[in-house]
Order: sequence, then C-alpha cells, then structure tokens
Amino acid sequence: MPLHIPFQITEWAQVPVTVVNGTSGTATMQIQRLGDLRIRMVEYSANYLADHWCELGHLVFVLEGELINELKDGSTTVMKAGSSYAVSDGLSQHRSRTVNAVKLLVVDGAFLK
Repeated sequence: MPLHIPFQITEWAQVPVTVVNGTSGTATMQIQRLGDLRIRMVEYSANYLADHWCELGHLVFVLEGELINELKDGSTTVMKAGSSYAVSDGLSQHRSRTVNAVKLLVVDGAFLK
C-alpha cells in the first residue's frame, strides 16, 4: 500500500536523541517515522564500529566526514561527504566503521524488501 505523506518540514533539533553503543564508539540517532518509512539523522563518533552485521536495506547519504563500509565478504569501501549507497533487505551483510566522526541521513522501510 502506498504511503501518502503530506508536505512537511522536519526540525531535526526538535527530534529526540537516542545514543547506541557500538563495539567501539557511539551512534547518536534522531528518528522520524512516517508509517513504515524510517528517516534517521545519524552521527557516528570517531573510532565507531557497529556491533553487528546488518542485512536490512538502507539508502545512506554521507553529509559530513567519511564512512567506511565493511561487507562480510571482506571488501570495504570509503564514502566521503556527498556520496550515498543503496541496498535492499537481505542482499548484503554490512557494517559501518569510522576513523573520525561522520554524519549521515539514512532512509529505510518496507519499500526496500
């Protein structure tokens, strides 16, 4: 079923903050939900390493800094500000890592199944 979202502006400064620990470092997130669509403003601290391999789909946009993507097959990519990636649910096992802090916009939901 399509999601119908009327025009709206998100004031991210007003969205509650959640902090999640990684294997090292922290992920600070602000989450907006619109039906089954999830939009997150995420900041990874310096030396962040995700504590799990993720198989969910995402659209990820690097706003500031550099994001290191690790795939379970051993390959890595480095994304700089202004780049993005897209992956559907179940098509990779991936995790994020940083050297310095990074800021991302992440969009996911049922449309990526």
